[in-house]
Amino acid sequence: MDGTQVRVESVRDVGPGTVAIELESPQSFDPRPGQFVLLRAAPDGEELARHYTLSSPTAEDTFEITVGIDPDGDLSPWLASLEGGETVAIEGPMGTIAYDGSTDVVAVAGGPGVGPAVAIAEAAQENGRDAAIIYQDDEPAHRDRLEALEADGAPVTILEDGATEALEGAVSDRLGDGQFYVFGFSEFVTTVAESIDAAGGDSDDALIESFG
Repeated sequence: MDGTQVRVESVRDVGPGTVAIELESPQSFDPRPGQFVLLRAAPDGEELARHYTLSSPTAEDTFEITVGIDPDGDLSPWLASLEGGETVAIEGPMGTIAYDGSTDVVAVAGGPGVGPAVAIAEAAQENGRDAAIIYQDDEPAHRDRLEALEADGAPVTILEDGATEALEGAVSDRLGDGQFYVFGFSEFVTTVAESIDAAGGDSDDALIESFG
């Protein structure tokens, strides 16, 4: 199996149908929040590979990915069943969206995009910058981290799926509050980009990662 073998340190539930997986950081592994890895594993002897964006603000000894569990999927249920001590392979870090701690941020997440969104917001706060989060999901994950961010001064807006007007309004309200980082599926990130433009901003300045 290609890639660097790393140990699974722990797996924990972070929301309905969602787990956070803590992995050993390889030597010289130096990602920034917003980047992703390619994870390879071989459940039942068949090698599978998926991309996962980091959901931890740092990766000094370990790093985290957040995995939404598809009951009919071929990899995510297996990952969720791990107990720690197993080995998977990773490649990376990859991706050009990488927060360096130098700006205030507005992290906008749809569904599984909450992982990198909280990582970027936490990294901003750790670097003395302001952060805000807009998160759309009927069954939010990482509530503990969202509450901690809010307690430390980051405004957190949680919206129901399909609440397009509320999403547009939340984006408009945060225009000018920092660099926009947007993570989610295609329809969601398109709506956010259009909302930025409609509010008088420029979506080309936003850093947008579509999950397909």
